[in-house]
Amino acid sequence: MTNARRTTTHRRRRIARKPVVGALAAAGLLAGAWYATANGATTATDSLAVTHTTVSLPAKFPYLSAGYNNSREWTRTATAVAPNGTLRVAWPASDGIHVTPLTAAGKRSAADTVVKGAKEVGGLVAHNDGFALLTRVSDTNKWKETAAALVRYTNGRQTFRTKLTGTASHDTAPLLDGQLTWNGSKYGSYFVVHGAGGAADGHYGDKLSYISAKGTKLSGGWSWGCSHNEGIALHAETSGAFTSLCFDDWRSGLFVSTGIGAPDTAPVVQREQCWAGYCGGTFASRTGDLVKSSTGRYATAFGSRGAASAAENPDDASGRGWTVKPKTSTHQVAIAFLKNRNTPSGKPVYLTNTPGTERVNVHVAPYGKDRLLVSWESLKNPKCTAGTCTGTFTGTHLRLIDWNGKFQSTDKVVTDRITGDIAVSANGALTWAYAPVTPSYTSALTGASPTTTTLRIARLKY
Repeated sequence: MTNARRTTTHRRRRIARKPVVGALAAAGLLAGAWYATANGATTATDSLAVTHTTVSLPAKFPYLSAGYNNSREWTRTATAVAPNGTLRVAWPASDGIHVTPLTAAGKRSAADTVVKGAKEVGGLVAHNDGFALLTRVSDTNKWKETAAALVRYTNGRQTFRTKLTGTASHDTAPLLDGQLTWNGSKYGSYFVVHGAGGAADGHYGDKLSYISAKGTKLSGGWSWGCSHNEGIALHAETSGAFTSLCFDDWRSGLFVSTGIGAPDTAPVVQREQCWAGYCGGTFASRTGDLVKSSTGRYATAFGSRGAASAAENPDDASGRGWTVKPKTSTHQVAIAFLKNRNTPSGKPVYLTNTPGTERVNVHVAPYGKDRLLVSWESLKNPKCTAGTCTGTFTGTHLRLIDWNGKFQSTDKVVTDRITGDIAVSANGALTWAYAPVTPSYTSALTGASPTTTTLRIARLKY
């Protein structure tokens, strides 16, 4: 477990924070191979045709959220598939978190279950008889902030609500940016925490908790990991530690935290300029996709500005701080691989190389046994400041790649959005839910989010 910082207290806020001044010229370390796709042969046999159904909602869904520097982000929806093939979609409303049941074809099958008092979709697991939701609930603590909680519903009734932060552990959860996974016998809940007493008082880190099928806290995980965590990814394993990644702003980059939290020796996947606001949009809504291959490799995709240089910050007495100078002001699409749950495999592969275009909302999902679907949204004429960009939306891109990052299809631009967790069915079909609206990234989000009373359920059959 990584020790909490004992320097001047500061709170996590979604605004720009200037990087610590340091010597950039001390190292010429490049954290990734720029546009190293090798442009493998593509195929035109996959149409990547997305089909849709529409679901009416009983409450208003606020579909935009203010990210760092009030950048526009899609409010997260989570779509999950149960073992019997049915689907659940979780989305927030003013009366709690709604979980909408769907058939395997993406049509509503019953009324919503409303988790009262819940504040955020932090992760969703679908079961044949219900679901489990990682969320935030009211709590009593020195910061007057919410607590992280795992809530299980069975046949329409709440069967447990287990708080994962509290007075005894000296932590709160004012936001989750979380992931929830299930291996058939236990849940893994990975989320951001705020220290409320003890050595971590006032600081932000992350926490991984394991919970049994009956809602009992289990051993393993950690109480304090990446600090601050600007992006979380988690994959369930049948045994041992669940595979996890984090974007750490102090050490500036993407790290493997599997089983160890994120101590100083955590394996580096990619160095990025990562102070709050600078890499806050690398994973969509600060939650990442982590895909496992049949051979035990892993892949994750993210928006990257690269590293023109990266060096330890001489002004940081702890020895952990890094200063990274980005290669571009805009984000390009990168995919990184792990050879196993603990070890990065080479340098990240870049799928785009046009610095005059900004990429946001990057996702990756399995496409059959040996390919990956990568998606992103592009913005032309970007104007960037403090690590975030505004610009004119020009489309959602879909591309197939293999497990070496080589292109397996041409770039296809579609009218759909991918705005949250993607459900992968046993037959390989991908399903997700999104607000059927045209994106606008030309300005920051100020004031309340617009709302919708419909969701579009998108399906991509393999």
